[in-house]
Amino acid sequence: MLNINNTVLMSDAKHFSTEQPINPYYHPTPVDYNKAILEHKIIHELLTQAGIKVVKVPSPTSCQDGVYTANWALVRGKKAVLARLPDARHHEENYAEKILTCLGKKVYRLPKGLKFSGQGDSLACGDLLFCGSGYRSDVAAQTFVAKKLGYKRIQLQAIPQLDSAGKPTINRSSGWADSFFYDLDLAIAIIKAPADSKKGLIAYCPDAFTPKSRKLLEKLDTVDKIKVSINEAEKGFATNLVSTGETVIMSAHAPELAKELRHRGLTVLTADITELSKGGGFIRCISLTLD
Repeated sequence: MLNINNTVLMSDAKHFSTEQPINPYYHPTPVDYNKAILEHKIIHELLTQAGIKVVKVPSPTSCQDGVYTANWALVRGKKAVLARLPDARHHEENYAEKILTCLGKKVYRLPKGLKFSGQGDSLACGDLLFCGSGYRSDVAAQTFVAKKLGYKRIQLQAIPQLDSAGKPTINRSSGWADSFFYDLDLAIAIIKAPADSKKGLIAYCPDAFTPKSRKLLEKLDTVDKIKVSINEAEKGFATNLVSTGETVIMSAHAPELAKELRHRGLTVLTADITELSKGGGFIRCISLTLD
């Protein structure tokens, strides 16, 4: 079996806040910062327990979402394509470039004017790259990334957030279109990579995708699929997980997915996260895969 997520990059939760509500998960309930730091520590411990090497760096100061390292870039081998984030997170970009360069990665920047949410919107499964678009990443950006890193792109789009009139919403803080699945890792997860002529395995929420993307995923025959309910995906952050291919570190609020994973022979470790999720991120979001 081919293990995945062997090494990940984590920062810390010291500067985490929800001052600028740049996605639909932000709400006025105050964050318990001591608990957020504890949650971050627990996730670190579970990743280590699963055999994953965790590279720790300080979170960037004055960056409310610096805890979500998965959005910093997409990394493959010695190459990394840097993200272009909402303005509220813009200061993370130079910091991420410095960190990745110090780790020996050759960092590439996108052509000007393109949005890209890093690993949050680009999930690798062997040579396949599941790509999100329409919210935090542009199709042109995903095309650039897939070509630069040598992936076969599978372009997808999640459903938008709708207002009371049934029209797609624009986020007031970012000025960008919004969705409860603004990053693809909130709608789909890579459980196993293809290896030794065996198919990979993904978990995804059909109801989180537009009809066109849903059909594309249904027809995809190079991976096996587990379907996740809209309730567990949206409220339980079910797919925002990290898998080694043998052990899955995931939400404690997605029991049906956990049950199915165990049924398929995987070890499941769960974390009860309530504070870090107030920024719209979860276990996958706070860990950027380096290897």
